[in-house]
Amino acid sequence: MLIFAASGAVTRKLTEIGAEHFIGDRNPISLCNVLFVGNLCALILLILIYGRQWNKATLKQLSRKDWVSLTAVAILSGALAPGLIFQALALTQLNNVILVGRLEPPLTLALSVWLLRERVNIWEFIGAIAAFIGVILTIILQPPTEGMMNMGGFGLGIGELLAVAGSVATAASTIIGKKHLSQIPLGIYSIFRTALGTVIFFFIALFLYGSDHFAGVLSPFLWQWMFLYGGLIVVLGQSFWIKGLKTSTVSTASLVSSFSPIVGFIAAYLILSEAPTQAQYIGGSLILVGIFLSQVGIWRKTSNR
Repeated sequence: MLIFAASGAVTRKLTEIGAEHFIGDRNPISLCNVLFVGNLCALILLILIYGRQWNKATLKQLSRKDWVSLTAVAILSGALAPGLIFQALALTQLNNVILVGRLEPPLTLALSVWLLRERVNIWEFIGAIAAFIGVILTIILQPPTEGMMNMGGFGLGIGELLAVAGSVATAASTIIGKKHLSQIPLGIYSIFRTALGTVIFFFIALFLYGSDHFAGVLSPFLWQWMFLYGGLIVVLGQSFWIKGLKTSTVSTASLVSSFSPIVGFIAAYLILSEAPTQAQYIGGSLILVGIFLSQVGIWRKTSNR
């Protein structure tokens, strides 16, 4: 959780480092290059670690439905969600992206109740509503800046909207994963998601921005940073998280992940010197109330078993 929560600040810092080492008139560590090359580096490392799981016997056990679900998750969480979040990072403050990202848990909760027929208690429901309101307040209370749309007197930033869309894509991929992919080996899941997500993102970016957008993609300076980024953020972070989930209770994992906004704020301040705004304090406080209420619900549910 520490690694994932700090990843936004690390990504922004890497682009600032790249801005000090231009190749021609281009930043070699642009957000697109970070996602594309970072995923390629992570893919190389994942193949070295989990490549043995890609054998004929294991692959034969996967049904067509499994492959369709894997493809959907790869598109949503491997290409669409990170692409939207990275573009949001380019347009708004990191703290806004962190707070708006808390829209994902209540969305996932709502979808799990609707599609997976999971039962939640009143505390979890109230906590999700409080967190949702906190996200909305964070968005609408932002001081007006360039690139904002005016809606009824409130400024609505494009960056915040992209972060919302990224949260929706992540929530959808989480539900698909819970429903269809719980038995898929980690190596097959991770490698397929990273590989297909990287390819799809590349072609989307190529269509939207043109080939010039990936200028500097062969820069050794970029690749040395991306092997570090891909190894620490993608591979190590993912491996630690999966291992942690296997050796802890769901309530413990939920409690740990609930502190990601706080860790994200601290990382943004220490790495980027980005202090929270008044709107972020207001929205963040309500999100923390929502997190607390949700944890009360989880504790009560666990104690009643």
